[in-house]
Amino acid sequence: MATAADIEARPGLSGPFARNLSAGTIALALGALIFSIPTMLFVVRQSWTGEEGAHGPIVLVTGLWLLYRRWKEISHLAAPAASAPVWIMLAVLIPMQIFTRITQIVEIEGYLMYAILLVILYSLVGLEAIKKLWFPLFYLAFIFPPPETVVAFVTVPMKIWLSEAAIWFLDMFGYPIGGEGVRIFIGQYELLVAAACSGINSIISLSAISLFYIYMRHQAHWQYALLLVLLIVPVALVANFFRVLILILLTYHAGEAAAQGFLHNFAGILMFAIALVTIFALDIILKPLWDRYIGTTTEPSHG
Repeated sequence: MATAADIEARPGLSGPFARNLSAGTIALALGALIFSIPTMLFVVRQSWTGEEGAHGPIVLVTGLWLLYRRWKEISHLAAPAASAPVWIMLAVLIPMQIFTRITQIVEIEGYLMYAILLVILYSLVGLEAIKKLWFPLFYLAFIFPPPETVVAFVTVPMKIWLSEAAIWFLDMFGYPIGGEGVRIFIGQYELLVAAACSGINSIISLSAISLFYIYMRHQAHWQYALLLVLLIVPVALVANFFRVLILILLTYHAGEAAAQGFLHNFAGILMFAIALVTIFALDIILKPLWDRYIGTTTEPSHG
């Protein structure tokens, strides 16, 4: 049997934290991980295989790396939390998660599963360590698709705006185009601006990847980082505006089959890549201007 000294000598665990880890706590953590496997497999099948969740694997890998990297810096703060609030939270969350799994509401199921894992992590490392790990834990939540009701609520005005903007733009160049709501009529063709083209997928994916980039490069300057975060939504909308334009022009000049085949997905990938490069370019342009005219008034912080 390992002694207290042996436990303290193990790499990666601080002495008080390692001593306070009970067999029950470890069993609870392992049980939570096993309990999460069906939900994660469901998320992979239902979300990651489509355009709306293509960023999921990237977020998972980079998020776990961020968590490991940050943990090495703050592991000395870890101390197991009191068990009473942990069991109360689990008593509420676990039945809800089981219900959503039975009903296969993948969006809510994923977030509930993640909330359970956060409670388990809290029980293992305590509140102070959780606070220091806030960004990797927040970032990892992007592996789950947003609830469909939220997507529907957000995408309707986006789809209408994109439709009207595309119609107005192409009308200036003399194209025979008109529209009604999210329907676009050009020549003999009728197009429907779907959720995939509304910008919500690009906003989610672009937000995840851009947040990783911003955190790694500018985490010590939160005001400037916030400025870049605020630019994500307009950049994604402009990129999707051009995506809709490309699909309309492809339909008009090459036919509906060409616009709905490989080129449809390629246009989405291309616009996402351009949007991501645009964020990087804006950073390169704005950072010198920020340093010169505004600067930073806060001390560097890695929290």
